[in-house]
Amino acid sequence: MIAKDNGLYAAFVAKDPRFDGRFFVGISSTGIYCRPVCRARQPKAENCTFYSTAAEAELAGYRPCLLCRPELAPGTSITDASTVLAHKAARMLEKNCGMGQSIEELAKRLGCTDRHLRRVFTAEYNVSPVQYLQTCRLLLAKNLLTDTNLNVIDVAMSAGFGSLRRFNDLFKKHYNLTPTTLRKQSVAGKEKDGNITLALGYRPPYCWEEMLNFLAGRAITGIEVVKDDEYMRTVHLENTEGKHVYGWVRVGHKPKKNVLSVTVSETLLSVLPQVLARIRHLFDLYCNPDAVYETLRVMNHIRPNLCVLGTRVPGCFNAFEMAVRAVLGQQITVKAASTLAARIVDAYGTPVQTGIEGLTHIFPSPEAILALDGPIENHFGRLGVIAARSRTIYELARTIVQGEIDFDLCTQPEEEMKKLMTIHGIGSWTAQYIAMRAMEWPDAFLETDAGIKKALQPYTSKELLKMAESWRPWRSYATVNLWNSL
Repeated sequence: MIAKDNGLYAAFVAKDPRFDGRFFVGISSTGIYCRPVCRARQPKAENCTFYSTAAEAELAGYRPCLLCRPELAPGTSITDASTVLAHKAARMLEKNCGMGQSIEELAKRLGCTDRHLRRVFTAEYNVSPVQYLQTCRLLLAKNLLTDTNLNVIDVAMSAGFGSLRRFNDLFKKHYNLTPTTLRKQSVAGKEKDGNITLALGYRPPYCWEEMLNFLAGRAITGIEVVKDDEYMRTVHLENTEGKHVYGWVRVGHKPKKNVLSVTVSETLLSVLPQVLARIRHLFDLYCNPDAVYETLRVMNHIRPNLCVLGTRVPGCFNAFEMAVRAVLGQQITVKAASTLAARIVDAYGTPVQTGIEGLTHIFPSPEAILALDGPIENHFGRLGVIAARSRTIYELARTIVQGEIDFDLCTQPEEEMKKLMTIHGIGSWTAQYIAMRAMEWPDAFLETDAGIKKALQPYTSKELLKMAESWRPWRSYATVNLWNSL
């Protein structure tokens, strides 16, 4: 629980979207908890208690508001948490809430004991990892019940509950209503085409056009399509049973509601939490744009509007796919790199049927690259990829398969960058770029990048590096702002 704070109540009264997701308000007179942007009748200050997470509010006995829907609140960015470990653990719980992963397995993945993880996590979020995980599952289920036509048992399984009975019992205990009752209250206006459409919130403003332009310029033919103000791509993941599932996802923007609209093919139902987590990462939905701008606004002293409030760092959906494209992009144009990536997909990708024009393949996995017979340069050379880069891609695939490098919510990006640079053909530029997009590293800076030099000419790389010191810890955002200015 957060100590009584007149400033938080003032933010609640103002419905300031900058605070959305940064705290929740428990209202004793109604027994519900709300987002700070809730438009329901304003409660008295003495009836309000403030909590740092939805899980903490639920632990205190409050039910989620059906009007403002706490499950739509944006999450917190990597620099918001007092410990990176707790932050990474929370992300992994959100991503894997449908996988049945134990706290012991999570701790091992993060390189610590389960006892240390529980202590750090509880100190940061005021709830245990198990309680946080339970809230993640309940809120995902609530979102599915409200926004989709999935039957209740599919909702329960998708959200990670082991049985329908357990789901019903927990839902009624925490929210004081049954899943079917909530479903009856939320039946209007939902599509019945079998696909799943959900909303993911963010803190405004959001430079959507700039994000789409970036992704469109680097889209891989067959894998990604940017069209009609939407982003679409193919998806390949493994579910809890180790079964490979294939499908597609489409992302649009609803600026009036401060959410992204995410439509997922019904074939991906068993991996839905993974898909949503990857979308949040790709579109940088955890970002606090005001905090970033407060530091980077000094860039506008160099040139007006060099830094734009609401700029996001494009992440990635598939880390290996993005890393391969980064290697291909060394010392050639963005368009040329896209052409080479498309040739690799056409030759070695997995064909899929999506029913969507332009979405035809899945990017080859690291295992598929390693399984190719003979020297890798014999395969990629005929596609126009030089031998040195072909061998770099092969070595990158090997380190991922053998677990030597971790792109997935790694707790120490600097260490992973050092490992990347031990691979022949990966230097500082490539390692920083991969860290920025795959590891959520907010402080990458590519001082040797041609675009950065062009945006800040006539400064030298050494001068750029010195200048960027004042932009820490948001140099990744500075980098994207500079690219957008070209």
